[in-house]
Amino acid sequence: MARAQSRDSLGARERSLDSAGVRRVVVWVAVLLTCLLLQSTVFAQIQLGGAKPDLIYKVTINLAYLEGPSSGALAGFAGGMAEDFLLNQPKGITALTLTLVGYGVGLLRQYIVSPSPLLPVFLVGGATTVGYLFFGLIRFLLGEPVGGPGYVVRVALLTGLYNAILTPLVFPIVRRAAESSRTRKVFRW
Repeated sequence: MARAQSRDSLGARERSLDSAGVRRVVVWVAVLLTCLLLQSTVFAQIQLGGAKPDLIYKVTINLAYLEGPSSGALAGFAGGMAEDFLLNQPKGITALTLTLVGYGVGLLRQYIVSPSPLLPVFLVGGATTVGYLFFGLIRFLLGEPVGGPGYVVRVALLTGLYNAILTPLVFPIVRRAAESSRTRKVFRW
């Protein structure tokens, strides 16, 4: 009898974890698709100095800051591949860049102890700038047109600035999605 109850509670626990994992995947896919949709429609019209905000970078960096390196790398890869296919770019360059940025920010998070509300703003701006510079370097090494080093630096700085400005609007949404998709710890006596 005790074994049957133990197996039943184990099965319920596995089903609970499976549904929580599915919910987490669905939430993050919805967030990434929404960002892709907004980036390719609304934010495609907002361009200043050859640069525009990049929401996929923003969400990847925010998720890596909140959840850690593995979640940041996974979101970066998924968002980067989706962006590459949607925007008809060379396949894999954005995915590689965002995977490394997400993993790097997730690792960096372990060493940051400041509770400052401005920390995500500076982190998003800096990581976006570094990511865009890396993206430009990889495109240059692969023989893709980049428009010269001055152009790449200008676009990287402006995109980092745009993403930093959008951080106070987007970060609370991403944080709420991250908190709602986490599995809840249950303490039993």
